[in-house]
Amino acid sequence: MPPSKERVRPMLQLNQIHKIFNEGTPDEKVALNNVNLSLNHGDFVTVIGSNGAGKSTLMNIISGVLVPDIGEIQIGGKNVTYTSEFKRSKMIGRVFQDPMAGTAPSMTIEENLAMAYSRNKTRTLRRGVTKKRRDYFREVLESLHLGLENRLNAKVGLLSGGERQALSLLMATYTEPSILLLDEHTAALDPSRAELITTLTREIVDQYKLTTMMVTHNMQQAIDLGNRLIMMDNGQIILEVDEEKKKQLTIESLLQEFKRIRGVQMTNDRAILT
Repeated sequence: MPPSKERVRPMLQLNQIHKIFNEGTPDEKVALNNVNLSLNHGDFVTVIGSNGAGKSTLMNIISGVLVPDIGEIQIGGKNVTYTSEFKRSKMIGRVFQDPMAGTAPSMTIEENLAMAYSRNKTRTLRRGVTKKRRDYFREVLESLHLGLENRLNAKVGLLSGGERQALSLLMATYTEPSILLLDEHTAALDPSRAELITTLTREIVDQYKLTTMMVTHNMQQAIDLGNRLIMMDNGQIILEVDEEKKKQLTIESLLQEFKRIRGVQMTNDRAILT
């Protein structure tokens, strides 16, 4: 008899996640309500929903910024529910909406890359930037096609928003984290720079087969990127779209699905996403 196939362990598993803010007060808010989600290695899930739907809370729960009131988080089969954000950062790369959030603006490009490079490595007393490392930094920066490989000593705070976000994306991914979290990482950019970062995102995620979650307010972007899509509302996942169904998705069909689930007439996509 052929050997039985071993069950593939999800890269990210959320079990019955519940989070309440200001519990027992007039300002009580159920941010996440019994959220269950499983991502296999290489899944790229886009996340849409209105403000207050629970998207950012979900990202903060996964990254360790917040601890769930109820539920369990596993990364690669390991229970990390109560693991600190600092320790979890060795497994998780994250890019924020603010291009300055993922970098140290007063430090050089080279120094920022050195910090990111050491994130998942044992700390030593050796100097952070060696010639070998500097050559490697130039090599990976060339992949951005922005000329940053020739500006290693430039302060990151002097870069444009698009350049900073490209650098943040590179820093979050070139150690090949178990999970990549993209939190509206193109929202603060002008259209041309947003398109550049979107293209880089697709290339980097495909190259390293990164397990990725991306929150976006751009429905077309949510449809075009990734192999799965989830819609959130009132702290719950109200819609999950698999790879085959996602190929057929349009903005209009998403709006109709929201209407069917919630019984609410939506006149345009901004009614859901803002």
